[in-house]
Amino acid sequence: MPELQRLQADHASAVLAFELANRTYFAAAVSDRGDDYFDQFTDRYNALLAEQEADTCAFYVLVAEDGSVLGRFNLVDIEDHTAELGYRVAQHVAGRGVATATVRNLCQLAATRHGLRTLRAATARENAASQKVLTKAGFVPVGPADPADVGGKPGTWYQRHL
Repeated sequence: MPELQRLQADHASAVLAFELANRTYFAAAVSDRGDDYFDQFTDRYNALLAEQEADTCAFYVLVAEDGSVLGRFNLVDIEDHTAELGYRVAQHVAGRGVATATVRNLCQLAATRHGLRTLRAATARENAASQKVLTKAGFVPVGPADPADVGGKPGTWYQRHL
């Protein structure tokens, strides 16, 4: 059974494999991270761990029994009991309720482990799958998102009070 785990240094190779294997799939819904992301992966990964250590962000990975990463679930810009939620799941598990179940689980952790009261998430208007995940997990639309917040595309902010 997959397990949601706090991001750790030893997840690096599995996270990189996840990002590489799903790069084309992710680029269809959000802006591609670009070659620089992969060329500088180690430095970027270490920066994430430092942000997490500083309690400004909390990063999680959904890990399969074989140790592979099935998804990434992030709480970023933690401030005043509020954070922004971001997530992505592997193409081979998309559409199976994995994202919805994990977002629900992360909402509980956000409240109990991180003391958060509100989560926000932005999604592109054309990303129906992400909108479905958010609404099934208890988020409601609260207004338009700046295209800069959703990869240059028109979008919507969603919010959930915990």
